[in-house]
Parts: sequence; structure tokens; C-alpha cells
Amino acid sequence: MARRYDSRTTIFSPEGRLHQVEYAMKAINHAGVCIGILATDGIVLAAEKKNVSQLLEPGRQSEKMYKIDDHVAVAVAGITADANILVNRSRLIAQRHYFTYQEPITVEALVQEICDVKQGYTQYGGLRPFGVSFLYAGWDKYHGFQLYQSDPSGNFGGWKATAIGANDQAATSILKTDYSTDISVEKAIDLCVKVLSKTMDSTNLSSEKLELATLTKSADDKLVLTVLTRRQVDDRLKQVAPENKEEGSTSAASVPATNTTS
Repeated sequence: MARRYDSRTTIFSPEGRLHQVEYAMKAINHAGVCIGILATDGIVLAAEKKNVSQLLEPGRQSEKMYKIDDHVAVAVAGITADANILVNRSRLIAQRHYFTYQEPITVEALVQEICDVKQGYTQYGGLRPFGVSFLYAGWDKYHGFQLYQSDPSGNFGGWKATAIGANDQAATSILKTDYSTDISVEKAIDLCVKVLSKTMDSTNLSSEKLELATLTKSADDKLVLTVLTRRQVDDRLKQVAPENKEEGSTSAASVPATNTTS
């Protein structure tokens, strides 16, 4: 039945579903997982990098993290080419707003405008939805630090901690258990590493497979977007690894032994 209604984004199925939009959301599940955590003193974004080939020359800029403006950054999961179009559109919207009003655009207004574009690609014939989801990390003078998530349908929402991409449900489950509202950026980084270590397909985490970025305020009250270098990521992984081993041994010891004799 679905095959009769999935050729266009403008046709509803008898169940009231837009299959092409749902297929675009499923495409996100093939991308590396991205995690966002809202802390008391900033925001942490973490992402899994999937290396297609060892022969591929690594890019000079981040593959998963993009700076939109001085106060907004995004992590992407999905088709990179689609993400580049929306990232460039976001930067243009932010600069136009600053040129017109002489103040930075609010985070929610920027997210709303981009999601309006994404929604338009699900409503008009001859277009396909953008196969990418975003995590927006930003700050404005009205609401402070904010974390938003958007999907190919154009829906968006504010989150304290969330995940997109492959194994996002498992990552969200861990975040629900371990996240606390008074978490700091340093603890949030450790939590991101813990979640990725349990949800990524690879058993050994390294800077080649992981990207970390933070949005914080400096001592002089200026916003600072920091993408951790490979050395910094490896150092962080070494610090968190012993804690994860201790936690695993503790949970194993807490499981009661079963009597196998009859």
C-alpha cells in the first residue's frame, strides 16, 4: 500500500502519513550519532565521525560541527551536502538580521526560519526533503544557553539533552538516566564520551572517530566556541576510560549469581 503513495512528498497515504518525509528521517539513522547536552555554564556537542576510507585525506575543518554565528553552532547528522546548503542559509539569515537590526538574531528565531525552509521542501511538488537533522547550540540575552533539535520534516524543539543519528534511542536512554540539571560543561563532556562509548559501533574510541565542541562564556563575558583538538580528545578519553571500567565492574558485581546445580 505504501508504494502507491511514496512517490511524492505532497501525497498523503490513507493513514495520513507522508512516506517520503518518513524515509528522510530514516536516512538520519545511517549517520554517525550526535549528542547535545545543556549544562549550567555552556553547551557540549559531540559527534561520531565515520571514516569512509583510510586513503581519504581528512578535511581541515570539522566534518560534523559548524559555526553559524558568534553565538550559534550546529552539529549535523545526515547527508553532508544537504547540511552545507542549510548551514550556508543559516549564516546568511544571521548576517541579514544583524545588518538590519544591529543585534544578533535570537537562537529560536534562527531555528524557526531554517525549519520553515525545511518544511517547505515537504509541501511543494518537485522537491525532496533535506536528509539531515541538526542540533543547535546557542546563547542569547533573552534565554541564555539553549539547545534545539530539528528533523527533515521541519519540526523542532528545545532540549536539555538529546541525540540524533544511529543508535539515538540507546543514547537518549542513557542521557535520561545520567543527566542532571546542575551538570557542568566538564561533566557533560565526560557524559558524552560515556554515551558514545556505549552506542558507537566501534569498541575503541579515538580522536579519529570522535569530535567534541563546547560553547561557553569566557572570563570577559564573551562567547567562545571551542572544537577540541585530537590531542585534547585523546586526553579526555584517557581520563574517562578508567571510570567506565570501574562502573562496568561495579554493575557486574551487583548482579546476583545464579545457582546452576539441580
